[in-house]
Amino acid sequence: MMTIRFLQSPTKEEVARIVELYKAQGWWEEGKEGPDLVVRIIQGSHYFAAAEVEGRIVGIGRAISDRASDAYVQDVLVDPDFRKQGIGRLIVQELTEKVHGDGLRWIGVVAEKGSAPFYTPLGFEEMPGATPMLKTRK
Repeated sequence: MMTIRFLQSPTKEEVARIVELYKAQGWWEEGKEGPDLVVRIIQGSHYFAAAEVEGRIVGIGRAISDRASDAYVQDVLVDPDFRKQGIGRLIVQELTEKVHGDGLRWIGVVAEKGSAPFYTPLGFEEMPGATPMLKTRK
């Protein structure tokens, strides 16, 4: 049975598992990022959701927000062995319900190319005239 938990103070084991998930997605730079980054990500998120099967984290997602007007869903990822089972969808649904429950009406997502078919059935729409942009620190 799958459950969703919202993490605030993860254990070392939870952090290690979340790092594994980021690595499996290719979103982790070995040697540049350490486990303490995961702790800061979780604590800095409005909500950090962990999907668990038999006590093992198999998916994550988070909402970041100013806690006043809007939020963004990001870092939604599921262990490759557990994909296509609705876990990612449930993570996004739980996050958006929590954020809407806090009175925030506007929730955005900057989706990776090709992932719109995942987000549109969940109520997200393309923002006409908008261009996602990124500035990274060198």
